[in-house]
Amino acid sequence: MAGGSFTEKGKQYPGKMTVFVFLACLVASSGGLIFGYDIGISGGVTSMDPFLIKFFPSVYAKEQEVVDTNQYCKFDSTLLTLFTSSLYLAALVASLFAGYVTKRCGRRVSMLGGGVIFLVGAILNGFAQNVAMLIVGRIFLGIGVGFSNQSVPLYLSEMAPAKMRGMLNISFQLMITIGILAANLINYFTARIPGGWGWRIGLGLAAVPAVIMAGGSLFLPDTPNSLVARGKPEKARAMLRRIRGTDDVSLEFDDLVAASAASDAVESPWATLLQRRYRPQLAMALIIPTLQQLTGINVVMFYAPVLFKTIGFGGTASLMSAVITGLVNMFATFVSIATVDRLGRRKLLLQGGIQMIIAQFVLGTLIAVKFGTSGVAEISRPYAIGVVLCICVFVSAFAWSWGPLGWLVPSEIFPLEIRSAAQSAVVVFNMVFTFVIAQIFLMLLCRLKFGLFYFFGAWEVIMTIFVYFFLPETKGIPIEEMDRIWASHWYWKRFVEGANANNKVEMTSTNV
Repeated sequence: MAGGSFTEKGKQYPGKMTVFVFLACLVASSGGLIFGYDIGISGGVTSMDPFLIKFFPSVYAKEQEVVDTNQYCKFDSTLLTLFTSSLYLAALVASLFAGYVTKRCGRRVSMLGGGVIFLVGAILNGFAQNVAMLIVGRIFLGIGVGFSNQSVPLYLSEMAPAKMRGMLNISFQLMITIGILAANLINYFTARIPGGWGWRIGLGLAAVPAVIMAGGSLFLPDTPNSLVARGKPEKARAMLRRIRGTDDVSLEFDDLVAASAASDAVESPWATLLQRRYRPQLAMALIIPTLQQLTGINVVMFYAPVLFKTIGFGGTASLMSAVITGLVNMFATFVSIATVDRLGRRKLLLQGGIQMIIAQFVLGTLIAVKFGTSGVAEISRPYAIGVVLCICVFVSAFAWSWGPLGWLVPSEIFPLEIRSAAQSAVVVFNMVFTFVIAQIFLMLLCRLKFGLFYFFGAWEVIMTIFVYFFLPETKGIPIEEMDRIWASHWYWKRFVEGANANNKVEMTSTNV
């Protein structure tokens, strides 16, 4: 296999899936609600006329121009995109601090802090009186997202048994899709409220997922990995027994202690991450979240109502189209949950990548045929339905591949000594490109026109090739054994050969 499969059967820890673990992961994954809700709500309110009239009157004026103006450029406003993208810039900065909090105080404390800060942002946005208040609220929302995205995937990967880690970790992405769908439904119904203040309800209701996350984290246990790292070995052993449903946890516990000892010996996790033997993990921390954003998914999910409105849908119709894509996004995520631990990560990423490539190029062609370079056209109902179906094919592919696996794979490949720093790096790169794409999308749509869809399609070709050649399979491998996959990979082994002999993490068992 070109990607380099891990065929040698590694260490198997005793244990099973327990109700306690399932409930803890379900509560923790609610951190995805705040991220998803914001993705859905921001695109919806920016397509509502009362919102634009109050905060972005110049955009509203351009939108009201006659139909023979360039449809590609109607929403091209730096200030409007700053409203959306400011959250992701704040999340980028916050994730750097979140790594320290997550390591020193535990995963659940980081989730609690993220939920509370997000709640403050929701209140500010719901009562916003001017653009400055909107942006400040978005910054608070971004800090909350930065903390939750840094801590939740780690929590899920550390709590889950190896054989079911994929399924439980993807519950984070499932919650993101539920948040997006809920936001799209709220946008659709609040846009109909007489008086034009429905957008306040949409922005203010972000407080609901914030309360769910913050309240739930108060009752969550911390992970054994985190307890060991913070000098609480007996509590960690007791927690390990509870989450694995067995008293026979010595093998896994000893590996956790060894990994923690290696972590304590590391003076600077960030400097350690740059060492040659961690080059595969560093590459994945950079490349996977970057490529996840370059699929173009956030163009669809952030700006779905704006995008549909731009290509000729009416205001309410554009919001309903966003609801449809939200439903597809949520239900397709269940496909990933059901198959990721059976088929593996690589197969889903490769299949999803090919499907996205086809959908993106067909979508670009449909828009090119109708709007050309002038951006002037009227589209019929059947043609519009075809565009929506094409977008749904694209969204479904993302939802069972790069959507959940873009968070799962990085969260499960890092050894404990660099885990918090590396996960912060994942969030940083994710948010950098989320910010960049959110900020420049409307400008690119105005300038590249239908070529924008070909642009993202080209990146999907690159990412699919990358997975085929450079991403090894990680399904079923214990998280503290993950170093083994790099040593057996045709390319990455050159970075780790010889390093394992000097590795401070001494595993305690032989292969079975």
